[in-house]
Amino acid sequence: MAPPPLPCAKITLTYPLYAADFDPQNSDFLLVGGGGGEGRSGVGNKITLLNTSQKTELSEIVDIDLSRDEDSVTSLSYAQSTEQWATAFAGINSSIAEQQRGKNEHLRSFLLEYPPRRKTGGDGEDSKKGKPTAYQGETKALGKASLFAPSNSKTKETFQRVLRLSKKKKDNGPRLGAVATGLAPVGEIVLFAADTSRPGSSDIRGRIKLEEKQEAADVDIIGLERDDGQQEGKFRVAYCTDYEVYVTEVDYSKKDNGTQQSIQNIHGTPHPDAFASNKARPKFRCLRFLTPTLLLLLQNRINSKGAELLLLEISGVIILRKSLQKKIKSATAMSVALLPTASYSQIDQHAIAIAGADTSITLLTVDRFTSSPYGKVKFRPHSFLPSVHPTSITSLAFSTFNPPGTPWNSTPPQYLKLASTSIANTCVVHTLPLTPHPSPPPKDQPAHYLLKAPVRSSVAQNTISTFVALLAIAIGAFFLQAFTEIRGGTPEYLGAKGWLSKPIHSWIARPYMFEDGYVSAASSHAKVTSEAVKTSLSAASEAVQTPLHVVESAAAKVQKKLGLRDLLKRRDLGGDTSDNGNDGTNIIVKHSPAEGGETALSAELRKSNEVIEGEHEAKRWEELKEHEKETWKKRLVDAGQWTAAEGDAVLQGVLFSGLANAVGGIVGNA
Repeated sequence: MAPPPLPCAKITLTYPLYAADFDPQNSDFLLVGGGGGEGRSGVGNKITLLNTSQKTELSEIVDIDLSRDEDSVTSLSYAQSTEQWATAFAGINSSIAEQQRGKNEHLRSFLLEYPPRRKTGGDGEDSKKGKPTAYQGETKALGKASLFAPSNSKTKETFQRVLRLSKKKKDNGPRLGAVATGLAPVGEIVLFAADTSRPGSSDIRGRIKLEEKQEAADVDIIGLERDDGQQEGKFRVAYCTDYEVYVTEVDYSKKDNGTQQSIQNIHGTPHPDAFASNKARPKFRCLRFLTPTLLLLLQNRINSKGAELLLLEISGVIILRKSLQKKIKSATAMSVALLPTASYSQIDQHAIAIAGADTSITLLTVDRFTSSPYGKVKFRPHSFLPSVHPTSITSLAFSTFNPPGTPWNSTPPQYLKLASTSIANTCVVHTLPLTPHPSPPPKDQPAHYLLKAPVRSSVAQNTISTFVALLAIAIGAFFLQAFTEIRGGTPEYLGAKGWLSKPIHSWIARPYMFEDGYVSAASSHAKVTSEAVKTSLSAASEAVQTPLHVVESAAAKVQKKLGLRDLLKRRDLGGDTSDNGNDGTNIIVKHSPAEGGETALSAELRKSNEVIEGEHEAKRWEELKEHEKETWKKRLVDAGQWTAAEGDAVLQGVLFSGLANAVGGIVGNA
């Protein structure tokens, strides 16, 4: 039985969606943007504020209608937010006519006023009236800016492909932003101050010119400020092209002076062998900082043969790889969320979401154990969500988890949200339950929440455990039965002897040995039976051309030549040696002198009317006295015709005649 499904809410809007971002202060508000682009009748360009407070329902709060003479929203991010309002940046190209005149104000900023009675982490309902809150605020455009360098290219296709802002600090310290071009003749990344609502040319902190025919697939920023306040305003920026990864450092206090930002190439995908028929190389798709010195990379393999995650140190060393499921041919988007740690915890965890080209979402975590002297890092799978959207997923966005800061036993359940959008006009939000770690946390301490894989119910778990145990027992019993059949220890039910070749069978099928050094009864029986069959076949082949009475005579002679052990075997199988008195046939064991003064033991068949001299005093086993039985036992063991392990029962009904009786009588009378 699969784990219970994650709570999920879905909404379908009137336009295709390309970007999404949660309010970093309150995960109940989600911004999405997109549109039909310039000149497409019937499909407008919009930014929509959604209410995500309900686990199973999304609702629209307000739409920001954009001009249909301009491009659609290609990137979107919250800039600032308070309890009453928020500002956001968006990537929107100017009209084609404006671009032809050399003017493309691609970076836009907007103001949104939030509804009244806003409830942080609430259910989106008025706590007094129990009714959904109605939007009564306003939205407006704040500014437009052109940060990219003008292009002299005849084709004006450049757009703002990437928009990334550094994480917002609690003390409202400096914040750095980055925008990157797409479809530009010469790729470019512009770094700017993001703690303003109207960024312009004066806010630029650096430029990175890419090589010809290169584009930045993704960009990320992380602050270098330490707990002691040092390195304040220092940031590390990383970006990846299709085949290389670069890093650079930026000082927020220093404005752009027109010089190229110094960059460092820390990793590159090697070229294939010069003689290889396929010159393609894996391509990087996404990049995120986990720590200032550790990067997470998403890479698609060649020919749509899958995707994998790489953990890369800024020294250029790959320390860990994780391949995604084989059903994911390539990945289209990635989002990462840090779950803030606690002072007593020894685990730093990041939640990771990856969108596949098959519209699936893979959830996993990367755990870094701070207690390990080498900083042990491990990927842990969480869940796989198939067919989340009807068509391609365009963006993923985790909410920012803000720990409640209260003792765990007085804190309601905590969640992390994941939003995904698609060009099919759909937005889906999954709610991921978080678990306190350790459980329970220290008394009266704020809990450290982690994302752990969903577990099956106890009933399902017990059912699966029982089934696995029974299956293991059945498999063990099967192999034990097969082995004992091959060794000759049990009757054949599976026919295991025929499964092996002769050399292997002869090596495995060794007879069991008992303490007295003799082989087991089963092994002896098998040997005697095999010899008897060979003798019977030989006699039958000689008698093919003879009359019937000659054949019968030959068969009788063969039976008389059989030893005691085989005659007993045939009797037990229901043959003609049964001494039940119905057919008048008996087994008689004779002990008589032989050459050299020794004695010989033989077993033959006798009918009641075939009496030979000296056999008048023959006695059945049950008629013998105890000392006579002991004498016969010793003779039978010495002759290899019987073992103590076979027991006295097999000798019941057998006639004994000869010297042994006389000797036994002398011993008994002595």
